Amino acid sequence: MAGASEDEVREFAAGLRSLLDWLQLSGPAAGNEVVALVQGTLGPAGLGQSVVARELPAFEHVNLQTALDAWSAAPGRSVEVRGVVLPPHYVGIDLQQLMTGEALPPVRLSAPAVVDLPNGPGSTLACLRLALLLVTDDDGRYVLLVQEAGEHRPTMSVEVAGLPVQRAQAVLAELDRLRRELNVYRGRLVEVTPTPSGQVALTFLDPPDLTRDDVVLPAAVLDRVERHALGVAGHRAGLRAAGQHLKRGLLLYGPPGTGKTHTVRYLLGRMGDYTRLLLTGRSLGVVGSVTELARELQPAVVVLEDVDLVAADRSFGPGGSPVLFDLLDAMDGAAPDADLLFVLTTNRADLLEPALAARPGRVDVAVQVDLPDAAARRRLLLLYGRAVPLRLTDDDVTRAVDRSEGVTASFLKELLRRAVLEALHEQDPVVAVTAGHLDRALDDLLDSTQQVTRTLLGVGAEGAVTDGDGAWPGPAPVQYGGGYRPFRAR
Repeated sequence: MAGASEDEVREFAAGLRSLLDWLQLSGPAAGNEVVALVQGTLGPAGLGQSVVARELPAFEHVNLQTALDAWSAAPGRSVEVRGVVLPPHYVGIDLQQLMTGEALPPVRLSAPAVVDLPNGPGSTLACLRLALLLVTDDDGRYVLLVQEAGEHRPTMSVEVAGLPVQRAQAVLAELDRLRRELNVYRGRLVEVTPTPSGQVALTFLDPPDLTRDDVVLPAAVLDRVERHALGVAGHRAGLRAAGQHLKRGLLLYGPPGTGKTHTVRYLLGRMGDYTRLLLTGRSLGVVGSVTELARELQPAVVVLEDVDLVAADRSFGPGGSPVLFDLLDAMDGAAPDADLLFVLTTNRADLLEPALAARPGRVDVAVQVDLPDAAARRRLLLLYGRAVPLRLTDDDVTRAVDRSEGVTASFLKELLRRAVLEALHEQDPVVAVTAGHLDRALDDLLDSTQQVTRTLLGVGAEGAVTDGDGAWPGPAPVQYGGGYRPFRAR
């Protein structure tokens, strides 16, 4: 301590004394209170048994707590919960360490620490983070250790000590049964996102509140979509009785902004008795584990949006196959009698067709969602204007419909928003949106400087729009035809 002041020396000595006191109180040689509790609960016979552990994905944390709550409340079973505190930045412990006291960091008992996790769209459940469960039931006295996942522990764990291996396995099997039976994700709409550790996170979403009238598609197209998705769901018992499979795949393809996602949202709102799992973008890379979850929670819908964005991406690991192949393998791995619906959307069917053709049977029906024709554009304008104080004559609407030939549903939605802004420039709050406001908004969107804006709204080289005097430069628009065509979409 050369060069240290007297105060610094005293401060160092006090810190060292505190450390030694902590080690004396917490170290196994002095009788760690956590070790003493575990050893006293199990006794010599229990300490001679093996520890049986089960690893679970982090998203199962809330399901495990739900199962533990139900399991603990069973008649004839007494459960005391004690929290365990680890030193800062320490990764974790296991029951074997607590039984022997060897290789044990300084740990203490405390009130159980909990984390509040969603168990529904608007509710949460307090879930144990790191805790001992001291159990007394017909099997005798034994201990469970529950430990949450963390930054350096991608999975959570539950361990059983003090029972013969088969009895410990039976305890874990009962918890598994309760997790499946009481699964909080069953029958819910859930968004799937990948975590940095390669695991899966699940987020509850509110179901869309859309009616059939909210979906602007040709009747034949919407009928075909409903028949394949909702029709099978409504007749699953009859199909099974007739020896027909329930697993099915539906592909919606067409230009951006034409309503594919909107149609999917309508289906998700209608299939309230199904577990609905929504994957987009990079989350498609975890489709294998999500399909396993869907099989557990069937009847289930797995939605895979914008599949073309990752069609050629490689899976993790050396020599990984394209993600699209992982998707097709996952779809094929489900049993034929599994009530699973896979819904895929894409803007580039040409990228998917070779893979789908090479592995037939994964997608049963492909439906083209094309650009809206004049009748559909009229319906869309009125649909998006329901909450807007429109003051338009039939001729005003017809003029807007004629000028917007070749545009997407997204374009028309933005058109109504801009018309409202034009009205707000004159009076706030808005009293009425007139033909003048609509014309000015349309003039702006059709201006030659707004080509990129139109592209972002889905109006690209595939379609043409007209200005007030004639056709906008570009190829002829793709018409909103019958909707169902042979799958070849080139």
